[in-house]
Amino acid sequence: MNEMSRKPSLSRDVGGRKTMVQELADLSAVVVAPVDDQVGMLLRELQRFRMRVRQVWPMPESVPADADVVYCEYSPDLARRLPWIPGDARSALVVILPATETVHADALCHATPNAVLPRPFTQNAVLSSLVLARSQFGYERRLRSKIEKLDDNLRSMRTVERAKAILMATRQMPETEAYGFIRRQAMDRRVSASAVAAAIVDSFELLGYDHQQ
Repeated sequence: MNEMSRKPSLSRDVGGRKTMVQELADLSAVVVAPVDDQVGMLLRELQRFRMRVRQVWPMPESVPADADVVYCEYSPDLARRLPWIPGDARSALVVILPATETVHADALCHATPNAVLPRPFTQNAVLSSLVLARSQFGYERRLRSKIEKLDDNLRSMRTVERAKAILMATRQMPETEAYGFIRRQAMDRRVSASAVAAAIVDSFELLGYDHQQ
């Protein structure tokens, strides 16, 4: 049995977790490239990993974003064709690099790919690009999630500070007492302190109150 006909191993690692190849199974991929011998080989390799694959060409005005992984032919205007803003990708992106055509570094950088796949392809190159793209995409998504949580926490802290200032100004409460009031209200209502603080701020802003006056 030659290498092309062997199926990838789906065994689990020592800790019982899924192997990287096993995690690829049942993922979806779209290949935006003209069908030739190289792209045919790419499609077969992705299918060998038990991925759901489809091919799209000619290059659409907007690259499909309904797949876990997008392999896309390099184009100088690729960044304009991506249906997401840089840093907020919805799919792992692998840019297929031409064998002879000049690649503009700025254009490639603006597309913010998770990996590249240079022509001519090899089995190792296909697997490496796929693993790297998934890994980088997952890392960026986790990083965005952490940043969003930090932003939420910062907004909540600012809201609590504003609510404390309102209580201190309108009820002549010391800072610790104002914060305690917010905490008690949150416990009684079984909501977060930031939700109580937001209600206090919203109610006073609705009345046109400015605690800084």
